[in-house]
Amino acid sequence: MDLRIFTEPQQGASYDDLLRVAKATEAAGYDAFFRSDHYLKMGSADGLPGPTDAWITLAGLARETSRIRLGTLVTAATFRYPGPLAISVAQVDRMSGGRVEFGLGSGWYDAEHEAYGLTLPPLKERFDRYAEQLEIITGLWKTPAGSTYSFKGEYYSLTESPGLPKPAQSPAPPVIIGGQGKKRTPALAARFADEFNLPFADADAAAAQFARVDAAAAEIGRDPKEILRSVALTIAVGRSDEEVARRASAIGRDLTELRANGLAGTPAEVVDRIGQWREKTGITRVYLQLLDLADLDQLELVAAEVAPQLD
Repeated sequence: MDLRIFTEPQQGASYDDLLRVAKATEAAGYDAFFRSDHYLKMGSADGLPGPTDAWITLAGLARETSRIRLGTLVTAATFRYPGPLAISVAQVDRMSGGRVEFGLGSGWYDAEHEAYGLTLPPLKERFDRYAEQLEIITGLWKTPAGSTYSFKGEYYSLTESPGLPKPAQSPAPPVIIGGQGKKRTPALAARFADEFNLPFADADAAAAQFARVDAAAAEIGRDPKEILRSVALTIAVGRSDEEVARRASAIGRDLTELRANGLAGTPAEVVDRIGQWREKTGITRVYLQLLDLADLDQLELVAAEVAPQLD
């Protein structure tokens, strides 16, 4: 079972804060450090000192870490044009020596689009654009050097692009797709995903969605086992009930609710909870949403007392 650290820096974090967590993630032995791609805080957080751009951040971390995988859950397709995004991600992959994983979603948070002058199209158009972006970005990466790539879609057109730079990983960085849409999301995952992620779902809903992705893959002749299954869950792990309660309170979550919908409890309880998830859904990877980025002790506790029991 892979354990990855997943952060939400729009809630209030500088690059230095993220660097500190990323280095602690690497030192503790985790598989990867991921971050969200948002420009506006959510809920009651003040969001200070303000947002950091996901791919600028990951470019910096690519040069200041050496082992951990780096990526987004998930980059918003509404934030960037597909051609320049393909260049940015390929460049960060090269800067990291081939450690990037590329999560891409359709975009959804209307308030951040309004706050920064971004267009959030209606849902159908948003998914149509998303599908074209997946086609273009992966097409650019996989075009052989010396050849060109062209695409004519409803929203994007490319003419004889050299598809450069190429990522360090060949033919492309792993692509992560997620979400709970019952039709188009599984179909896109079947075509493009190396990994399918469900954030903050319950196990029964996750199992049903993984089954839809499997069916969509089989329908186009792809082996469903090629698509890794993962979930993202919020953590509040402590050595005692008091420490667990303190960590839940620090992130503004009700402990009873977090026990039901996240990973809250002592290390033994969390190991048992992950085991239940694995048995019910077949997941092999968990993104641990660490909301209190100052709490490196919790990160180290999970690495020391949870991870070794999951092999």
